[in-house]
Amino acid sequence: MSLDVVTFGEAMMMLVADRPGPLELAEAFHKRTAGAETNVAIGLARLGLRVGWASRLGADSMARYLLNAMQGEGIDCSHVVCDPAQRTGFLIKGRVTDGSDPPIEYHRKGSAASQLGPDDIDAAWLTAARHLHATGVFPALNANTYAAAERTLQLMRAAGRTISFDPNLRPTLWPSTERMREGINALAAQADWVLPGIEEGKLLTGHDTPEAVARFYRGLGAKLVVVKLGPDGAYYDSDLAGTGHVAGFPVAQVIDTVGAGDGFAVGVISALLAGRSVAEAVKRGAWIGARAVQVLGDTEGLPTRAELEAAGL
Repeated sequence: MSLDVVTFGEAMMMLVADRPGPLELAEAFHKRTAGAETNVAIGLARLGLRVGWASRLGADSMARYLLNAMQGEGIDCSHVVCDPAQRTGFLIKGRVTDGSDPPIEYHRKGSAASQLGPDDIDAAWLTAARHLHATGVFPALNANTYAAAERTLQLMRAAGRTISFDPNLRPTLWPSTERMREGINALAAQADWVLPGIEEGKLLTGHDTPEAVARFYRGLGAKLVVVKLGPDGAYYDSDLAGTGHVAGFPVAQVIDTVGAGDGFAVGVISALLAGRSVAEAVKRGAWIGARAVQVLGDTEGLPTRAELEAAGL
């Protein structure tokens, strides 16, 4: 197989303010990459996995910045289309240093990535990979991207490949909470490994404990459900390993929680694809998630293979 993992999703250029406070008071911004799927792609590539990312961008400077960043991480971007008739999405993010929710302004409506549909899926390239990682962000953009996400899961499932799914809820992108619940759960039902946060799980399932949330997705067919519990670690329910709890890692100071769930997914996916146990995979996920909350950007906390091995994970 040519790739270990493929993912589809929108990458955006992120401009992070130089100081805490209202965005309008910032005088300078720092460029970063943003996107749930690309965060995971970067994290897995840093650990030595062969990763492919498919999407659409404009043909502008932001697109060139994003492509350079992804290719610099060793990610296969051969299925990223740069369309001069479209524009690349971007966001402006406030700086926080206390773990609070940063102010964010999105400028993604009508972006190039939102034009990607099921006809753009290269089935041969996709199914040549071992694993697909999907999130709830890309399918939330519109009906076309939902259909594209649905198609990728169907193709990989039919080919016998493994699929991980992180709900990664973005309620403002959906027409209603009910539509979001239906759409996300329909996609989760196609996945082998489902990775909800506890608050996401409560909203999506109507259950209020990690055990009940996990049972809900196991009932939809998931072989493994890992419910993220923030500083309390994670609870898992698995075909092979039964149920269990992995403690969280201590954090000296929470800076910015954005990207922590993506880091958690990197840990779980990389460990499971390497044949590690479920408990070891969840522990790795918790460790990377803890690193992610201690830095300002979405990807600065994602470790290299050497850092992972130095931690004994």
